[in-house]
Amino acid sequence: MSTEQGSHSNYRRTLGPVALTAVGLGSIIGSGWLFGAERAAAIAGPAAILAWVIGAAVALTIALTYTELGSMFPKAGGMVRYGQYSHGSLAGYLAAWANWIAIVSVIPGEATASVQYMSSWDFSWAAGLYNGKELTGSGVALASVLLVFYFFLNWFAITLFAKTNNAITVFKVVVPILTAGALMLAHFDTSNVKDNGGFTPNGWSAVFTAVAVSGIVWAYNGFQSPLNMAGEARNPGKSLPKAVIGSIVIALVIYVALQIAFLMAVPAADLSDAGSWAHLSYNSPLADLSLAWGLNWLAMLLYADAFISPSGTGMIYAATTSRMIHGVQENGHLPGIFGKVDPKTGVPRPALVLNLVVAFLFLAVFRGWGSLAEIVSVATVISYITGPVAVMSLRRLAPGLNRPVKLRIMPVLAPIAMVFGSLVLYWGRWPLTGKVILIMAVGLPVWAWYELRKPWAELKPHLKAGAWMVAYLVVMACVSWAGGTDFGGQGYLAEGWDIVTVVLIGLAFYVWGVRSAWRNPSLVAVEQEMADAEAAAAVEADAAERDGLEGTASGGRMNASS
Repeated sequence: MSTEQGSHSNYRRTLGPVALTAVGLGSIIGSGWLFGAERAAAIAGPAAILAWVIGAAVALTIALTYTELGSMFPKAGGMVRYGQYSHGSLAGYLAAWANWIAIVSVIPGEATASVQYMSSWDFSWAAGLYNGKELTGSGVALASVLLVFYFFLNWFAITLFAKTNNAITVFKVVVPILTAGALMLAHFDTSNVKDNGGFTPNGWSAVFTAVAVSGIVWAYNGFQSPLNMAGEARNPGKSLPKAVIGSIVIALVIYVALQIAFLMAVPAADLSDAGSWAHLSYNSPLADLSLAWGLNWLAMLLYADAFISPSGTGMIYAATTSRMIHGVQENGHLPGIFGKVDPKTGVPRPALVLNLVVAFLFLAVFRGWGSLAEIVSVATVISYITGPVAVMSLRRLAPGLNRPVKLRIMPVLAPIAMVFGSLVLYWGRWPLTGKVILIMAVGLPVWAWYELRKPWAELKPHLKAGAWMVAYLVVMACVSWAGGTDFGGQGYLAEGWDIVTVVLIGLAFYVWGVRSAWRNPSLVAVEQEMADAEAAAAVEADAAERDGLEGTASGGRMNASS
């Protein structure tokens, strides 16, 4: 038995479709619903409604490519593995790094959201938690306590996690629906859509930017949490697609309802005083609107849920990121201790500790929900681009691998997903896109430490297969800088032509990426592992059948003798 197989045998396959959907939905409905409606409206005005729909379409298209991969490789930390299987260490590491940065930074983001809402409480000490832009020292201290709370909820057992998360998810779904309905009944002013610049006060480019940086990508990114916990899924071929698709669709309905409720509930006087949607200043947007219309009970419920919803999501991400660290270690880019899974609890405890330390670092540097949401969103998109390339690469390289989920439309869907990911990355606006791409480069020394010591003949194919992803990041940074002024660029690309350019770039790198995939050692090893597992399952099935036949025969003899 390999080390990897041994570590995975310590995971408990106890999560069914309902529990996995709760994991996905619980990740999607976190702090995003508390702040997303206001932030999206600040960027796009009433057209923020369409931004949520576009975001769901992008997430669903990309998620479908990952459901095939997740069902093929039902392993812990699945999202950090697929690029490694299809392209080797360089592309695999870059994808894993981007994915981990995007997810681990959500944990302090959820804690920050809880404390930011708490700052609206009618107590002097609560007001000192947030200064209007970021958490104060006392706010950071309280958020740190929440990080430790998420950590200990995951420390003991996956069954405790599942039971706790299912209960929290029910509350997290009920409260947003109740909030949307109550605000719509309290005040539904359609003139808010007609006045103050109309439906698209900042143009259509603002709608696309809202998709990228307002927290919409942050929210829908939760679809990957069930995939990262695939190692603990019962019948992953059926349960993973149901969980991923179901959580996105349910969340879309909830988020659109909340966005409509927010737009119509904003008092006309507040809009008039602010001068535009962008200048509204609510510390706790939905709670502030509840108080404005006399819904004190709803405000109290929202203050409570501002702890429960983000804490539930923070707890989930603490769990999924620990599985991702386990996956990165098994890719060969972290010390062996981070691949250890406690045999009694089924929890990768050293990985949990590492993520807690990194979460503290993010909290110290990025103290506001908005700044964290921007970083998370763009890093997330970078991690998305490997899915469409990997899924079609593996169809070419390993056609014989069992695919419990295999969509006939995938050859069309995969390049569309690559284009969508490229567009959202461009919509993130310069210089944010450049900053996050620079963060990707920060992780390369870790890869170099493990890989550059290898012989050139062994290293060369990994570099050749990963060159497309390095070139893609460089080209996208250049296009973002030179692109349209609506997206923060220098204006060298005319409006409309910048979008066409990004689409063509996405398609070109998709083709390059698929063609550069190769049968690397990681793919060969996982094929052998899966073949061994199927053979062992067949032996067990034969043994069970023989035992059944022998039992039937002995029973017959006993009946005959009697």
